[in-house]
Amino acid sequence: MKKTLYILQDGQLHRKDNSLYFESEKGRKFIPVEGTNDIFIFGNVRMSKRFLDFCTQKRIPVHYFDISGDYIGTYYPREFYNSGHIIIKQVKFYLNKEKRLVLAKTIANGYLEQCSKIIKYYINRLQDTNQEKLKETCYKLGRAKASLDKANIDEMMSIVENVEKAYYNSFNFIFNNPDFIDGGNKNCIENMRKKILIKMGESMGLAIVLSEIYKTHLDPRIGYFHNADIETFPLCLDILYIFKPIMIHRLIFTLVNKSMVSKNDFKRYKDSIVLTMEGKAKFITELDKRMRTTVKHRYIGRHVSYRRIIRLELYKIQKHIIEGKDYVPYQTLW
Repeated sequence: MKKTLYILQDGQLHRKDNSLYFESEKGRKFIPVEGTNDIFIFGNVRMSKRFLDFCTQKRIPVHYFDISGDYIGTYYPREFYNSGHIIIKQVKFYLNKEKRLVLAKTIANGYLEQCSKIIKYYINRLQDTNQEKLKETCYKLGRAKASLDKANIDEMMSIVENVEKAYYNSFNFIFNNPDFIDGGNKNCIENMRKKILIKMGESMGLAIVLSEIYKTHLDPRIGYFHNADIETFPLCLDILYIFKPIMIHRLIFTLVNKSMVSKNDFKRYKDSIVLTMEGKAKFITELDKRMRTTVKHRYIGRHVSYRRIIRLELYKIQKHIIEGKDYVPYQTLW
């Protein structure tokens, strides 16, 4: 399995003959090109046209993030699986209101079901008032799922956005570290820490999904739950909805509850806070481990990595659009 290269330091990326290397104050480090899947850049990094040319040849996307860990954009190499036929099918499916509604509803249901599974997992591990609070959130998620049946796409977006507020607020009842519990105060430092972790994880998740879309015939600019006129890639957001509760949010709970990340991993930046380089490194290391973790896939009957599962999900979307095969979102087995 190819690896993702993460660059947190400031420096320069260069091409030398048929190899790449990163140069910083700490010296020069060569990049194993054939084993690199994509590159995530968090520092201030310069690169040459020759470097980007080589990334295109080797089909390596380069993703950029700001100091807060928020996604900025991607150097997306020339598409080698580009298919006009698939793009036309994607657009026709998007323009067919009835077909799009069915797929959008399936994605929304899949997302809310994953959120419910996360909440239920922690309900079984709590015994105090926090357990009752999580049960309330689970009830709200169930009601939201039921109300999707008769909703149009705009109404579905509103339903999901409203119940998401309760879902994200439930993090306060799952965390066991007071340095991340905001107590309902959205302007406090605890809430800022929580939001930074969520933003970091979901931004990286979006980039991971985009890298996997690059290896398919699908166009990331055409989604089905999210409208095509938004700035961020709609299809990436659709797929991220299916996976962020189990891959991103649960990771955040682990990092906080096991004291792998603490308040010392944050620093002041302008009027807010950001993760320190060490804090980002901890987050990235654990997320990378999670994406490389293998689980048994219920449909193909063998163990695959979480990252591979994302690609399989994209193939399912493609088959639904092209062949009309029913799309059933991935659900974790626990």
